[in-house]
Amino acid sequence: MRKTQKLLFESGRPGRRGVSLPALDVSARPLEELLPQAFRRQLPLGLPELSEPEVVRHYTALSTRNHGVDSGFYPLGSCTMKYNPKVNEEAAALPGFALVHPCQEDETVQGILELLYEAEQYLKEITGMDRITFQPVAGAHGELTGLMMIQAYHRWHGQNRDKVLVPDSAHGTNPATAAMAGFEVIQVPSDQRGLVDLAALKEALGPDTAALMLTNPNTLGLFEEDILEIAAAVHAAGGLLYYDGANLNAVMGYARPGDMGFDVVHLNLHKTFATPHGGGGPGSGTVGVKEKLAPFLPLPLVERGEAGFYLDHDRPQSIGRVHSFHGNFGVVVKAYTYLRMMGADGLKQASADAVLNANYLMHRLKPIFHLPYDRVCKHEFVLSAREQKKMGAGAGDIAKALLDFGFHPPTVYFPLVVTEALMVEPTETESRETLDSFAEAMAEIARLVREDPERVKEAPHTTVVGRLDEARAVRQLRVRWSKEEA
Repeated sequence: MRKTQKLLFESGRPGRRGVSLPALDVSARPLEELLPQAFRRQLPLGLPELSEPEVVRHYTALSTRNHGVDSGFYPLGSCTMKYNPKVNEEAAALPGFALVHPCQEDETVQGILELLYEAEQYLKEITGMDRITFQPVAGAHGELTGLMMIQAYHRWHGQNRDKVLVPDSAHGTNPATAAMAGFEVIQVPSDQRGLVDLAALKEALGPDTAALMLTNPNTLGLFEEDILEIAAAVHAAGGLLYYDGANLNAVMGYARPGDMGFDVVHLNLHKTFATPHGGGGPGSGTVGVKEKLAPFLPLPLVERGEAGFYLDHDRPQSIGRVHSFHGNFGVVVKAYTYLRMMGADGLKQASADAVLNANYLMHRLKPIFHLPYDRVCKHEFVLSAREQKKMGAGAGDIAKALLDFGFHPPTVYFPLVVTEALMVEPTETESRETLDSFAEAMAEIARLVREDPERVKEAPHTTVVGRLDEARAVRQLRVRWSKEEA
């Protein structure tokens, strides 16, 4: 039997209080002087009235219902959900970081500017880029920033290139961002190996090509072996190469986007560099560029002069600000802490372990589920539940059944080039025992699909809520509680 959780509005009772205020010790003035009638509410707020223990217990109970990387395995493909060391939180909470004001003069925030400067140097080395901006606050925001710079670059050179090439296995944000930036999106197909079809790419390139958006390894978890030839072809056509950094966790210390020929790269500090994310934030879609694009970076940039660090606003070719101040600075502090703790050798080991975990789990699962691209993968791999679908339960059903085993589901139905896709990324922070438990759960679900597919189609059975009507929220939109409707 599932236990429901009442809303605070339903739990409150008149007269209950969570605060105790001292008596008024200043001379009273008529209410009309303090707040004219025209500015007063005509109806009561209608807020719930509760004691402090009731509020604390309510939100504590809700927190236990949320699945996160601190509570269990989170193999969300194409979205690195690695464990977030708590020391990062301690660093970000230091008063010198947490209590400063973003409008302070440069000389009063030298430590903060130094941290931003050093973080830029580290990320330049990791990516092979020449300059970095921390302003974008999400991966897609970084994509938009990168494409805006590419657009500004071409226009500065008197060219009106209006097409962006995107592989058919790309992250969904890539074509969406390109369209938002005003480009026409041209899809490039994959070949039999799951890589960019080089012949099709070359045919699509032309004088109107602004850029190719690519991630390497790609969304199937496969390294684009022809990346140097791809880069040469794009550059020969006058286009630029954009790197979606969502999969950087697979190659840190082994391969750099800048060395592959990429001109722009966005990094997800909230994925690759172990800061919390999910639920819409916080994030940091940091963007790096080669020198030829540096003039177009958002302003300001942190520079180092004889008198110390300062913010450089004198950048006439800049695309301007894409966010207030330096974006989510607290995320940068957490990522900086992670970088300093790991060092170059640690980051390289993290990538090696992520690739090892992915290949181990892939080999455990491929006898159970179809593996469309049976090759050594990088940090993630994509299975297909096509055979299970024929038996009556598909990828979505399997994902919901996993909740009954205490695991967060992998990404499903993506990338679109794989039927009934199950996209798994274990990351480097999971133990072999955890991976074995996940593999055993997947095997048990596969058995249930063969023997009792209806049970799988009705999953989950043990969670707080059962299977939801995924269309009802759109058809019956309710964004606030109403006593009359309760």
